[in-house]
Amino acid sequence: MDKVVASAAEAVAGLTDGMTVAVGGFGLSGIPTVLITEVLAQGITDLQVVSNNCGVDGAGLGLLLAERRIRRVIASYVGENREFARQYLAGELEVELTPQGTLAEKMRAAGAGIPAFFTPTGVGSQVSEGGMPWLYDAEGNVIKQSQPKEKREFTVRGQTREYVLEDSIFADFALVRAAKGDRHGNLVFNRSARNFNPLCAMAAGVAVAEVEELVEPGDLDPDEIHLPGIYVQRVLALTPEQAADKDIEKHTTRPRPVDPSTQQTEEA
Repeated sequence: MDKVVASAAEAVAGLTDGMTVAVGGFGLSGIPTVLITEVLAQGITDLQVVSNNCGVDGAGLGLLLAERRIRRVIASYVGENREFARQYLAGELEVELTPQGTLAEKMRAAGAGIPAFFTPTGVGSQVSEGGMPWLYDAEGNVIKQSQPKEKREFTVRGQTREYVLEDSIFADFALVRAAKGDRHGNLVFNRSARNFNPLCAMAAGVAVAEVEELVEPGDLDPDEIHLPGIYVQRVLALTPEQAADKDIEKHTTRPRPVDPSTQQTEEA
């Protein structure tokens, strides 16, 4: 039951070229930086990555993009990553853009053993009708695009509407980051890091979690556990330095309020 591994190399053992990897995080919040760095160091390439976005230039999955380690991305947002957009538009990277809620459900459904599901999201658009550009050539021509998806009508609470069939995503590996975790793999996520990390782990055959704080079994209140250990195969405890090393995607500041009691008058 003890799933703790001694090193990042041991944590990603078995992850090889060409695999599908679900990577947690939302922007730069809750991204598995140590595990991503290890994948980069090992030279693993030709990956299909499933993630809400693909990091930013110089951080997160942006590190793998810069080294051309990613062949295809399934994501809902290009975000602030200029290299991501450049590679996509230059025909160097295949990208399947997916509605954010649908992407989340594709992974959650996989974790529940559901191979496909119907959703109203995307009906009447290129999401259901096909024609979404996936891959360009060097001249900017679309050479691969999404195909039309199966649609059916369902009546829900007396209202009949059309739904589109979406396939679930079953990943080979998942790389996630948790605020807390115990040796059995039970995980707790902090705020927006909870958006995609649990779903990525659920969708994978092998889920690896780097945890900022490792605790003993029984230390976590069952009601605070966001992801049960049944979905997690390996746990990597971070050092305090690694846990504290977090990037901020955008710094937003405002002027510090002035305390009138400390403000000097013009006469003074």
